[in-house]
Amino acid sequence: MPVLFSALLPPDDVVEAVAEALGALGEPGDGLRWEPPERWHVTLAYYGQDDVEARAAWLADRLAGRGAVDVRLEKAATFPGVLWLTVAGSELTPLAHAAGADAEPRPYRAHLTLARFPREEPGLTRRWTERLSGFSSRRWSAGEVALMASEREEGGPRYRVARTFELDGA
Repeated sequence: MPVLFSALLPPDDVVEAVAEALGALGEPGDGLRWEPPERWHVTLAYYGQDDVEARAAWLADRLAGRGAVDVRLEKAATFPGVLWLTVAGSELTPLAHAAGADAEPRPYRAHLTLARFPREEPGLTRRWTERLSGFSSRRWSAGEVALMASEREEGGPRYRVARTFELDGA
């Protein structure tokens, strides 16, 4: 059984804007490893190993009648071992809760993972959070939720879209 999660996928021009901003800042160095753009997403909820058909039916029911949400990527921040961009959008948290984030023990925090680094060296990212403090993508209307399947491969996970769910008003 694959590992499943639901996510919003940023549009191509937003992905390009983030990639250009990172490229302008140079190589990460210092043990920081960029996540490739094909893995960039905004997780709504994590499900773990699950049956795709059963989870898709559950998610379709939970998302029924939900409208598109306006979102924008903004400045960088960190979790232990992770450099990420914040995601702004007033309706994003309610959408994430509808997708199952409310079942998580910690509060939902919308983000897009940019890089990983050794947890024991939290100071590695200070210069990156400072350099990306003024970053802001264009605002876009996210009209689709993707049910993603994660498969382990050498070099990191490979994500694929298992199903998509259109949000009303998209």
